[in-house]
Amino acid sequence: MHDHQSFLPARSRVSEILSAETSLGPVLVSGWVRTIRSYKDFAFLELNDGSCLANLQVVLTPGTRGYDALASLATGCSVEVSGEIAASPGKGQKWELAAKSVSLTGPSSDDYPLQKKRHSDEFLRTIAHLRPRTNKYGALFRLRSAISLAIHNFFSERGFCYIHTPVITGSDCEGAGELFSVCTRRPDGGLSSDFFGKEAYLTVSGQLAVEMFALSLGRVYTFGPTFRAENSNTARHAAEFWMIEPEMAFCDLNGDIALAEELLRHLASFVMDKCSEDLSLFSRFIDPELPATLSNISQNGFARMSYTEAVGVLSNSKESFDFPVFWGADLKTEHERYLAETYCRRPVVVTDYPATLKPFYMRRNDDEKTVAAMDILVPRVGEIVGGSQREERYDTLLSAMQAARMDTAAYSWYLDSRKYGTAPHAGFGLGLERLLMLVTGITNIRDVIAYPRTPGNLEY
Repeated sequence: MHDHQSFLPARSRVSEILSAETSLGPVLVSGWVRTIRSYKDFAFLELNDGSCLANLQVVLTPGTRGYDALASLATGCSVEVSGEIAASPGKGQKWELAAKSVSLTGPSSDDYPLQKKRHSDEFLRTIAHLRPRTNKYGALFRLRSAISLAIHNFFSERGFCYIHTPVITGSDCEGAGELFSVCTRRPDGGLSSDFFGKEAYLTVSGQLAVEMFALSLGRVYTFGPTFRAENSNTARHAAEFWMIEPEMAFCDLNGDIALAEELLRHLASFVMDKCSEDLSLFSRFIDPELPATLSNISQNGFARMSYTEAVGVLSNSKESFDFPVFWGADLKTEHERYLAETYCRRPVVVTDYPATLKPFYMRRNDDEKTVAAMDILVPRVGEIVGGSQREERYDTLLSAMQAARMDTAAYSWYLDSRKYGTAPHAGFGLGLERLLMLVTGITNIRDVIAYPRTPGNLEY
């Protein structure tokens, strides 16, 4: 049997050392220097290798090989240290590294921008390529990685197939027209749009494509990047973001809601159980109410109300909303947050929206005015999940597409699924970034994605 780490050098990671029940003895560690404290006969390095939130304290003495070069070590530089792990006499740490040798791997200069302990999020966005080295963003991106794997495991354990849907598409799933065009660059530097022989775009959703697989494989999901050319600079919108989109054959709206609620409750429990160290940073410095919020989600069922009931609640409230509330109006973030935070005090599922507010593919209800749609609203974020039972009836779907003035010939492949063995099916979309905002308390979407893409920003 091959050692799955055989391709790696024989180095120990800081997370392994700090979580060890007994001393690991001699180790080799590589990482980046967070701080240096020098005294007359010894020095301390705080070393972080990205594997966990905590640093490893390294103790150097004149007997340490490389000690004379200590002056060349600066905050931000990378080093390699070998030595013995020993019990630490200091508070807050179980182990420290008594260094036998230290060597500089990569120097850092005096203008290293992360010299201070605290920086504003606005400043850190200007150096997105370096902000993962801070405690906050290191924790955030470890958590993002862990929760992404948890999402895949959740669907795998429930018999879903993972489908890779196209990033380049000829369809506008939402019908809003806020699309990025895809074109080729000619040798003379000009632009051409004839590569595919038709207009091509970056996808706004994998839903329409993955529906075809639900009607073949039964339970499927796609999890990938999506793009919206919406000229918006709000804290909840980005031009590029990641979406989790499951689709289920032989499923109605109630089954759709049940899966979405189960997923959100599962992920809230997961981050509390498996990401406690990184999560503690956000509850200490970002949102002290975070543990209560996540416990509320994981332990309690979600409230439910129809769109009509929600409009009644909002209209009868004594809140002074910026946007008026009336039947047929789209619910704004302020309305969504009021319902989740103040009225229900927990996540709430709002169903049966007016057909005029929703895309063509949502199943028309018997009242001919509403569709079998659902949004899940959560505290602080507002809408986090949007889904529906899909319109499986060929004639009704065709009429909805014609009413929306769509080119039905371009969607013949989509209509085929309603001609050949149509079946009730349902699905939803969950934005990964909004999920991360929920579980960390971070209030700006730019701070939960590695390199935010927003109007006027294409930086690294």
